[in-house]
Amino acid sequence: MAFFKYKSNLYPLFAIASALLIMIFGLIMAKTVACSYFLIGAFVWLLLFGCCRQAIKTLPLFVIIGGAFALIAYYSSGQNPGSALAMANRFGAVFLALVPGMSIQAVAMTRNLSQLHMPRGITLGMLITMSFIPVLRGEIKRVREAMKTRGAGSILNPKIFYRAFLIPLVTRLVDISDTLALSIETRGFTLGKCKYTVYKKEVVNVFDVLYLLGLIAGVVLVCML
Repeated sequence: MAFFKYKSNLYPLFAIASALLIMIFGLIMAKTVACSYFLIGAFVWLLLFGCCRQAIKTLPLFVIIGGAFALIAYYSSGQNPGSALAMANRFGAVFLALVPGMSIQAVAMTRNLSQLHMPRGITLGMLITMSFIPVLRGEIKRVREAMKTRGAGSILNPKIFYRAFLIPLVTRLVDISDTLALSIETRGFTLGKCKYTVYKKEVVNVFDVLYLLGLIAGVVLVCML
């Protein structure tokens, strides 16, 4: 069980700030061993704040992709361990930075941006972008299940991929975009200037501050090593 309920307690903008902090600092300090310690510490810190599921999802991708590129860097640099370490740290920073973003709910981010009176175009764009990935994943799963039910064959076949997978998927996404446009209009979203209220506001609490301060302390500690 997570020590903190990260997903429901963490301030959305703090999650974005922490993701940028992890990625930028990791890329800058990628050539140092201390960067590896920072990334490991950040990984554990995210686990403590309830990001277990998101962190575990990104870990196999990092091991496979990061490990492959680290091996390439190792042999292409004349078997230099420093090059492999730098490449692994870069991929570790990128994949670890995805974890806080994966933990943010689209509705929470929209509420947060609305509280800060951000332009409605940015707020609406963020809502659609964050909501689209789960929808796309669900539609891909449905199309694949329909292919299996109809015995369409392997998706690796170019003809089957185009006719049985790509065309139905694109058709579904077009229908979803029309439904989304109508839904936005009926719910009163507009890009023009107008007064609006936020029903449930996102509030900064002590756990948000502790989470961000912990990462900043890690950065300061690594810089002092």
